[in-house]
Amino acid sequence: MAYQKVDQRFRVHTEDVDTEELPVPSLDLEWDMEKELEESGFDGFEPDSSSQHCLANSAGNNDLDFEFMQPSASPRGRFARLEEESDYIVHPRQGSKNQQGSLSIIAKLFVAGFIIFICGFLIGYYGRKSNSKHTLPNNITTPMPPTSSIAVSDDGTILQSIVQAIEGYSIRSFFRNLTLFAAESDRGSSAAHVMEQWTASGLTEIRLVNYTVLLSLPDANQNKIILTNSSQCFHPSGQQCSTLPSAPHGKKEKNDLLYFYAAYSAKGSLEAEIIDVQYGTIDDLLQLQSSTDVTKKIALIKLGKAPLLYKLSLLLEAGFGGALVYIDPCDSPPREKLGEKTFWISLNPGGDPSTPGYPSIGGIFREHRTNITSLLVQPIAASLAQELLSSMEKANGNECFQLTNSSAVSKTIRLEVATVSEYRTIQNVIGYVKGSINPDKYVIVGSHHGNSEELWTSSTSIITEVIRTVMTQVQKKRWRPNRTILFCSWGGSIFGNIGSYEWAEEMKHVLQSNAVAYVNLFKPVMGNGTLNTVVSPSLRQLATDVMNKRFSLNCTRQENCSGRKVNSVQVEGNSDFFINHLGVPTVQFAYQETKPSMGPGFLSEAFLLNDASVVETFDPNFNLHETIAKLTAEMILHIANEPVLPFSVLDVALEVQEKLKDDNIASEQMLALANALRETAQLFQSDEMRPANDPEERDPAHLRMLNDVLQNLEKNFLIQHAPPGYYRNILYHLNEPSSQFSVMKEAVNHCNLQKTNQTLTKIISMVQNSIRSAQVYLKTGQNSIKRDASVHKKTS
Repeated sequence: MAYQKVDQRFRVHTEDVDTEELPVPSLDLEWDMEKELEESGFDGFEPDSSSQHCLANSAGNNDLDFEFMQPSASPRGRFARLEEESDYIVHPRQGSKNQQGSLSIIAKLFVAGFIIFICGFLIGYYGRKSNSKHTLPNNITTPMPPTSSIAVSDDGTILQSIVQAIEGYSIRSFFRNLTLFAAESDRGSSAAHVMEQWTASGLTEIRLVNYTVLLSLPDANQNKIILTNSSQCFHPSGQQCSTLPSAPHGKKEKNDLLYFYAAYSAKGSLEAEIIDVQYGTIDDLLQLQSSTDVTKKIALIKLGKAPLLYKLSLLLEAGFGGALVYIDPCDSPPREKLGEKTFWISLNPGGDPSTPGYPSIGGIFREHRTNITSLLVQPIAASLAQELLSSMEKANGNECFQLTNSSAVSKTIRLEVATVSEYRTIQNVIGYVKGSINPDKYVIVGSHHGNSEELWTSSTSIITEVIRTVMTQVQKKRWRPNRTILFCSWGGSIFGNIGSYEWAEEMKHVLQSNAVAYVNLFKPVMGNGTLNTVVSPSLRQLATDVMNKRFSLNCTRQENCSGRKVNSVQVEGNSDFFINHLGVPTVQFAYQETKPSMGPGFLSEAFLLNDASVVETFDPNFNLHETIAKLTAEMILHIANEPVLPFSVLDVALEVQEKLKDDNIASEQMLALANALRETAQLFQSDEMRPANDPEERDPAHLRMLNDVLQNLEKNFLIQHAPPGYYRNILYHLNEPSSQFSVMKEAVNHCNLQKTNQTLTKIISMVQNSIRSAQVYLKTGQNSIKRDASVHKKTS
């Protein structure tokens, strides 16, 4: 199968988050499809050319050409199918009865045949030589995928060469380049710069994808908290209003105070009494419910212990009208001192709020939703929270002080919240290395980019280094992975993972069947304490093996691996859509600062104004970055290249049983279903996966069916509805101390608040159905594979 690259150039004028004009190269792949694909009825994915990606100033970007996303042809081929048909008979031609044996005619035929043979030989020789490369824009050439797969031993050597070639100093070079660019915001789009870096690293199949989305931006007129008794006015930072110079209206100055805001909060003012709700959990609210009227009051709430969106939904349910959010100094790691830093939060659960559930492309209907919640929400500094509270207590002899409320004194404030809603164009950078055997199966690797206020350069420098080492082998060794590797840098992450959501929503039907795994690089190095690995159960064994190999440790259980954690907890980042809407197995490696006594969790929901120099303080030689890059690259290459996907169905079943362990609300029926799932998983792993790993017994059709089952198993654990901020994929738990199904634990607690068991009964049914569905899915997949293997043996 041959393909030809067509170079088209155009300019797209956009106003993205960085506000620039960019030349955008469009890379189109034109496939000369073989007759078999035409007969097979595979149409492939090709978005409507009439659709546009932006409402304004992006008309040139309507050609989102992902023609490499094509279903593979049947591995058995046209001729194998014809031979299976009983009616297929070859009829020999009958010779003419009046053939003449003229010597001159024979001689002429001989000469003509000889000439045709020579011409065919020359055409084939030079055609094969010329087709070994294809020309891309800017006269860049890259090897075509090999026609046959490389031997396993050679392939393994190449994969190790890729990992070993990753160097910390190279990552540091990328990091400093990107940091310098981010510091000079007038230099242009960060997305375009990322694209330049990836192109310079050898990646040739790459493009920018634009979406015009509704963003909630800070107002130049600062939000205020005014004490009604004393008329004292404070900015969210804790500074008094009179001490700050006024900024010209509409001017986006790089002022720390400007970024103390909650994106997509309701706008307006509210004068009411402050109520201390501590962390705003159900237990905290139950303590208030019996003694305090909270209707239209303003909650003073700490970040942590549960997703902020969930806690805000509880405040709304209780009747609150506003919320002041802060970080308790005792909750942050000692060196980070999050309680003293400026931060902002996003109340967006994901994607463009004006196009919920569908992509923000041209001509689409938009809901102008300037706010997502009816609450007035404002993040504030811990110093201001201390001013608003009546007392504080020293915590366990530490230097920090635990902020608490004194019921003797109540304060009334006027909260003024304002934001600016604007449509802006965000950009994603999408590049890929096309697979040689299964090009329609994608291993997606995601980082993000942003403006100077975001610390995004760590993740982007790591993914750029991985691209560099991969493309070195592609160009020098003519190597290609088994499956396609997609490299993505997302825009709009801090506003609610908008870039990844919009792209995945547009490509949803393709990704549902073709996305194999998502490798996340969101905030990979945020400290030098603990290596935290968040991985879905399907990939847990592979992640553990990769870490053991990298660190030369022999530990089979988490507690035996000092300084490292492997778990399936909710995390911030662009993996959200892939986990919760597609059920794609994911993995993320990240170094974090050591937290005191596990901490309250969910502090990462606060976006901080970070200085990139902090990264070089705790990782001066970029050894931590190098470790993350090597672990990430090894995971990518294993998933992208192994004939049998390195997923463990048994680990999924064991995870389900672990979540039901010591859970007094799990019925006998649910426990029986979990046990049946484990037994089926054990049979599947021993009867189907082990033989498939033997190259001599491996049948292409059998292999394809097996991998489809492995790829889609976790989709069975997506429930239709989950509480705000909770994962729909119930295989992930809320935090590290908890191992239960998070939605079941929440439903039990919510019963006390709602005084009804209706929600609990509904959630139990959803969880139970997920377990049953997974067991039936595995059993059906196993039976289908066996039937196919039996038919193949008979026909062969």
